[in-house]
Amino acid sequence: MSPTLKVGDVVEVLSAEEILATLDENGELDNLPFMPEMLRYCGRRLTVHKVANKLCDTISSTGMRRMRDAVHLAGTRCDGSAHGGCQTACLLYWKTAWVRKVDGPPTPEPDRVSPERPLLPILEVNTRKEPGPGGEERFRCQATELLRAAPELLPFRNVGQYVTDIRVGNAGIGPTLRTIFFGLFNRYQRLSRKFPRRLRIKDGLAWGFVQPGPHTGPAPTGTTGLQPGELVRIKSKDEIVATLTTKGYNRGLGFEEDMARSCGRTARVAARVERCIDEKTGVMLTMKNPCIALDGVICDGVYKSNCPRAFIPFWREIWLERIDEPS
Repeated sequence: MSPTLKVGDVVEVLSAEEILATLDENGELDNLPFMPEMLRYCGRRLTVHKVANKLCDTISSTGMRRMRDAVHLAGTRCDGSAHGGCQTACLLYWKTAWVRKVDGPPTPEPDRVSPERPLLPILEVNTRKEPGPGGEERFRCQATELLRAAPELLPFRNVGQYVTDIRVGNAGIGPTLRTIFFGLFNRYQRLSRKFPRRLRIKDGLAWGFVQPGPHTGPAPTGTTGLQPGELVRIKSKDEIVATLTTKGYNRGLGFEEDMARSCGRTARVAARVERCIDEKTGVMLTMKNPCIALDGVICDGVYKSNCPRAFIPFWREIWLERIDEPS
């Protein structure tokens, strides 16, 4: 077992054989799968990006969950290669039993990808679940199993989580106080929806104040053919809200308060997203209208108790505008 890890610590990922020795017959440790996409990092020295002490439940919306003995390592996202080409690019979870703390700098990124290693059979077979009712292929990954890996609810009022955030370096005192304020404000807002409208703050909206859109029917779509590497500006919140339905969606994709924090920001297109695994069912979803992932634009957990998952949000092309390269 590794000593208590903190943000900025350098660790060495154990060899595949050492990690295999920690796994059960399902290829898991404490119900968290070790996935084939993680093999490429075995033997490398990497920096602890965040301590994965908690996570937001995006499967059943129960709130925050406690994760134990896990970290996120810098630059380690799932490339979906063993899961049907899923493009969600989740930040990987590493149990502390799979790494060891070391002295010295992290290993530089290799100039070229080393030849592919043969998959360990236990890892390969456990990338799939039983087929669905219609015979559809269903995948199994860290994201689909997170409620099993983190079964314990972590209430907002649990002060210990914020102390841990500060102690391990996930967040400073200022950001921690800020996220507590947002949490308290949003709880008041939910309660205030029972009040007469004149007594509400911004009609009881959560902080970030993203209103539903005007469209009762299909939302407008705009295809501009954005490609990886192109420079874009994220449109203003008002411009994006104008493309939403009265339920807050554009062609099934939601626009949330944490995304509104990035409005007006300039970024490069990282990928056109066409395939992603549904966390609830494990079924691969194929998008009729591809979404856009932007380089460096992530959910920083400010409105979600400083959740360290660092999701990459998906954007509709109609929410972005192509801009010229700086001279």
